[in-house]
Amino acid sequence: MAQFEKLSAPSQGTAIRFVNGQPVIPNEPIIPFIRGDGTGVDIWPATQRVLDAAVTKAYQGVRRIEWFKVYAGDEACDLYGTYQYLPEDTLEAIRTYGVAIKGPLTTPIGGGIRSLNVALRQIFDLYSCVRPCRYYKGTPSPHKRPQDLDVIVYRENTEDIYMGVEWEADDPVGQTLREHLNTVVIPANGKLGKRQIPEGSGIGIKPVSKHGSQRHIRKAIQHALRLKGDKRHVTLVHKGNIMKFTEGAFRDWGYELATSEFRDVCITERESWILGNLENDPQLSIQANARMIEPGYDNLTPERKASIDAEVHGVLDAIGTSHGNGQWKAMVLVDDRIADSIFQQIQTRPQEYSILATLNLNGDYISDAAAAMVGGLGMAPGANIGENAAIFEATHGTAPKHAGLDRINPGSVILSGVMMLEFLGWQEAADLITKGLSAAIANQQVTYDLARLMDPPVEPVSCSGFSEAVISHF
Repeated sequence: MAQFEKLSAPSQGTAIRFVNGQPVIPNEPIIPFIRGDGTGVDIWPATQRVLDAAVTKAYQGVRRIEWFKVYAGDEACDLYGTYQYLPEDTLEAIRTYGVAIKGPLTTPIGGGIRSLNVALRQIFDLYSCVRPCRYYKGTPSPHKRPQDLDVIVYRENTEDIYMGVEWEADDPVGQTLREHLNTVVIPANGKLGKRQIPEGSGIGIKPVSKHGSQRHIRKAIQHALRLKGDKRHVTLVHKGNIMKFTEGAFRDWGYELATSEFRDVCITERESWILGNLENDPQLSIQANARMIEPGYDNLTPERKASIDAEVHGVLDAIGTSHGNGQWKAMVLVDDRIADSIFQQIQTRPQEYSILATLNLNGDYISDAAAAMVGGLGMAPGANIGENAAIFEATHGTAPKHAGLDRINPGSVILSGVMMLEFLGWQEAADLITKGLSAAIANQQVTYDLARLMDPPVEPVSCSGFSEAVISHF
């Protein structure tokens, strides 16, 4: 039994357990919630009403959520004391009960914790951030065809630049590291030439591991296997053309995983070309197939030509029988795209993408850009998932100037609640909320952030009014 300093756990309900990374869900799970700072005072009560109403309607008392209020951010400091932004009580509650949901949190000013959101991800090793970006009919958007975008961004959460291993320009440790790099490491690498890190530079480390990359990409592929048709598609997003041993390795490790652990259910893009070419022309030679998959084949060196020929031959030998004759079309397609390219691809060809598996920094940028296309962060849900815990969250900031005015859009947290219900396996309740939210927007029952962008603008509803509108459309 967990012991708390200032909290009392619910007297009813059962903890969610994780077995081999999979949650075991009781009918009355205890779920800790963090109200959040700023507008959390408005959006969390609105969200809780929607979640409870959906669960009640879907299961008629057979299932219910036992909510457990825990504290983080400014509210935690009020209860636990100055600078106690993330008290041990809260960590113990999440550790004990497995699944939590939270509103937006303030980033503490000054030293110590850089970001409460990042701290929670790192403490519980929530290595995959999942950000669905889809359009709800009637939502104002600057994009001409926002309905074409329906992607899920899988962002690695624990490595990359965001790991926070960095030093200020005047930090003695950073200066020592800079000197060591300039005098020992860079000269030892002949490919770096005479490059030097300038004096007065801040320095950050970008760790990307095979283990961290593959466990994250595994989650993305497993998600794709639950989808159907063209949505069974995972794109590895990277800047491996520049950062070959970190971002490039992420790409390579992703392909390695897909073609080993998931060999029976995955096909890479190049493999699909090779098999597709042969299906279109069963008499196609190895060399002709190689010429079709490799631009400029005829101008390559003999060694490079032989390598491409061997690739084609190897694919046909290895998976020609198991994946050929069109069988690959029902499998998960794994391809890759350069990160800067994907920004324009999701705008010009959004229907070609389904799941984007990214590293930490790229995923942060891409998920926000995709959210803007379908209505902004007010409609963008998020989840952080690991082997032994999951936290669902608002993806926007605290907007303190709007706190307590009952006007902010609770859509992000409501939709994060939908993700939580789906994680619990409570699809019926999740579907009720999706239906209700879609209908509320279609009927122009929206908060001010969306109302002012509609053409013509409409009279907004309050934050609490939006939640009531969603419930009324169940």
